Amino acid sequence: MNLNSISDLKANRRVFMMQTVLTTAGIVAAASAQAQALVAENDPQASALGYKADATKVDKAKFPKYAAGQNCANCALFQGAAGAAAGGCPLYAGKQVSAKAWCSAYNKKG
Repeated sequence: MNLNSISDLKANRRVFMMQTVLTTAGIVAAASAQAQALVAENDPQASALGYKADATKVDKAKFPKYAAGQNCANCALFQGAAGAAAGGCPLYAGKQVSAKAWCSAYNKKG
């Protein structure tokens, strides 16, 4: 083995390691994005709780507990940052809820 072959091996190993790290990072990012999908209104858990992605469209006859201004952003269960468009909710594990959404488990923050 000559000196050029050793240099080539080190370069190939560096390229391989960088590609491996980038591929792994891409897979982790894709899995994270998939795990953070928004809850759909037809999701079985969401349906059972009367989840509406837009709180202004809640059937007030069916859910008399609903009051104007209630939404996930001001619910005690909402785990998103203040001002976030969506965030986690323990009722919908692995999914996010829209900050503008509402469900019958609503509990005012504070």
